[in-house]
Amino acid sequence: MKSEDGPLEPRKSGLKNGNPSGDPNSAPRCGAKTRLGTSCLAPAIRGKARCLFHGGRSTGPRTPEGLDRCQTSAWKTGHYSAEAKASRRQVRELMRAFVDLESEMGQVP
Repeated sequence: MKSEDGPLEPRKSGLKNGNPSGDPNSAPRCGAKTRLGTSCLAPAIRGKARCLFHGGRSTGPRTPEGLDRCQTSAWKTGHYSAEAKASRRQVRELMRAFVDLESEMGQVP
């Protein structure tokens, strides 16, 4: 940004990366309660009330594909899935029926 024969030209924005310049000390603060009981002094994410450590960054998946991906990423064994529960329920019913049948057969002379 040097002119041919003179001093530096002023930048269009205050920072090299194109972000607007400003006083970082005047940024709104997070304010979340820390483990010490004091307020968090980190700057809040732009447009949010909290810093990136206290939930200001992500709002979670919004699309159906993202929601499905989020649900399947936490899948570990499937022990508590609906199919597994139905299978165990069916086995219990069969066991009860077998015990009832066995007790009826034992009572028949």
